[in-house]
Amino acid sequence: MAVAKVNPTRMELTRLKGRLKTATRGHKLLKDKSDEMIRQFMSLIKRNLALREEVERALSETLSRFMLSKAVSSEAEIEEAILVPGRKVKIKSGSKNVMSVEVPAFIMETSEGGETFPYSFASVTGELDDAVRVMGDLLPKLVELAEVEKSCNMLADEIEKNRRRVNALEYVMIPEFQDTIKYITMKLDENERANTIRLMKVKSMIEGRQ
Repeated sequence: MAVAKVNPTRMELTRLKGRLKTATRGHKLLKDKSDEMIRQFMSLIKRNLALREEVERALSETLSRFMLSKAVSSEAEIEEAILVPGRKVKIKSGSKNVMSVEVPAFIMETSEGGETFPYSFASVTGELDDAVRVMGDLLPKLVELAEVEKSCNMLADEIEKNRRRVNALEYVMIPEFQDTIKYITMKLDENERANTIRLMKVKSMIEGRQ
């Protein structure tokens, strides 16, 4: 029995009952929050897995095409072809709220105009064209993957913190309040019985003298 060191008074009993009520309500709210965060986390994990598989598959394909283009064109020709980007891309970072957790939000902006292939087709092979095209299509996925993966990490940390709070309330604070309330109630009952017995003895002594 985990009993706090308190004076067994009615005032203390009332105070502890109020704290127990608050702790019980807080435990329910934290438990509900934890369940919803886990639901959101599982949704993000599925999205993260799908994005990672797609990105890794595309990167593997791009690397293979780059290797094929290097087998036909010289390294200097390839480097010259992709040295200057055809389009400029800006990534704005912000945040969004997921169950009171501020997770990152990235917005990608591509400049108007520009060319997908900023080089002469005669100087390189078609494999390089395919590699450049795949990488261009893959960039938004890479940005989204970074956002989702960081959100997963932050939510996982918050879920762990919330779990420790729930366990502290469920296994430490609430049982301690309950045991202390039980202890004070027993002490007050004992004092009341002792007072009743004393009053009965006094009454008996008075009646005996009369």
